[in-house]
Amino acid sequence: MPHPRVSIVMPVFNAAAFLREAIKSMLEQSFDAFEFIIINDGSTDESQEIIRSFNDPRIRYVQNEYNKGIVYTLNLGIGLASTEYVARMDADDISLPERLLLQVNYLDEHPYVDVVACVVNLVDADGNSTGYWKEDREHMTESSIREFLPLNNCIAHPSIMARTEMLKAFKYLESQKQAEDYDLWLRMIADGKIIHKIEEPLLLHRIQPRSFTRQRQRNVFFKLADTKLRFAWNEARRGNWNSIVLKTGLNSFADYGKGYLKKWKNGMDPR
Repeated sequence: MPHPRVSIVMPVFNAAAFLREAIKSMLEQSFDAFEFIIINDGSTDESQEIIRSFNDPRIRYVQNEYNKGIVYTLNLGIGLASTEYVARMDADDISLPERLLLQVNYLDEHPYVDVVACVVNLVDADGNSTGYWKEDREHMTESSIREFLPLNNCIAHPSIMARTEMLKAFKYLESQKQAEDYDLWLRMIADGKIIHKIEEPLLLHRIQPRSFTRQRQRNVFFKLADTKLRFAWNEARRGNWNSIVLKTGLNSFADYGKGYLKKWKNGMDPR
């Protein structure tokens, strides 16, 4: 078995319905020099049995003694990573066979890039195509991603591969549990980190009712606003008041306004 260059980090919480397919999609990658860190975050369904049914030396199984949440579990996985790159994966998604190979090659060939995402295709709970994520397709280039992120997210979390040491330095914040990935992208670009995107669908991203990214719920503007304002406040406390921080902070107030306007129009409490 080749020496691993990539650590795949996949948190699992009650994902039995889709877990087997997600694991298989990683084990069947054309690039096989990886360790697969699967962290069972206190699942109460058959997730543990499904994970243990795979007999592959690349799997590194970790069990949280109880449900500790996505931020804790992601940071645990990143802390355990012992390779050059970390790839994210969700327990209900499907990575296409060339995903890891293309992302490793991209980071190898672009040493100044810190994170490389990819375009995603959307599927429903039954695996049927539901189209694509508009913001994902509209913001492909480094400049477009950087310009748009203070407004909204355009990076699918489980699509990324990043340099391990950089992720270990940034980590996810417990205070941003409702959008820990979006906050991470904001902190990265505010610190001058470079995010690129491969303009090819390499991940089938399953959209479920609990998904914050695509959820059309009445308080989505308030969630965006809370995340942005918390990010701006955290950066200000560090003495960082660059254009990314200022733009994001100002946009948080616009989101609050949109949220209250929607509340007024619908006549309902968004909280």
